[in-house]
Amino acid sequence: MLISMRSKGSPVELEHRRVLALERILDGYSTQEVADFMAVDASSVRRWVSAFHRHGLPGLLARAIPGRPRKLNRTQEKIVCRWLLDSPTEYGFDTELWTAARLAELIRQEWPISFNPRYLPRWLRLQGFSPQKPERVPRERDPEAIAAWLESEWVRIKKKRIGSMPT
Repeated sequence: MLISMRSKGSPVELEHRRVLALERILDGYSTQEVADFMAVDASSVRRWVSAFHRHGLPGLLARAIPGRPRKLNRTQEKIVCRWLLDSPTEYGFDTELWTAARLAELIRQEWPISFNPRYLPRWLRLQGFSPQKPERVPRERDPEAIAAWLESEWVRIKKKRIGSMPT
């Protein structure tokens, strides 16, 4: 079974391509020549010509996409993705970990849109994000003290251990 993939582009751009292909056919080009020029399969060109013969120009126009409408528009989606690049603490959360529940809460606070947190991980994967947990760093951690210990004590311990091994 052959699965066809929808061409990339907005509905207006795809509509323009179908009309352009039809114009080329009406100018006398072959289906294969038009298909090669448009970088599509010849069966697509034949389908467009058939739609034109059955329905006229409206047969080539973009139709509404079936299914539930988006909850967030494209601008809102970009804003949410930008939030994820920041620390959750910047938005009033206690820790550095983004969770689906936190993101759903932030979206609800910003816009009157309610998301089920179980849906958001799938949406995030579609946006190119993957589940990650930040590396835990103790609050008392002192990098300078660690560096000083590594220079003095660790060197002393390491030498002592090597020197105390039987030969």
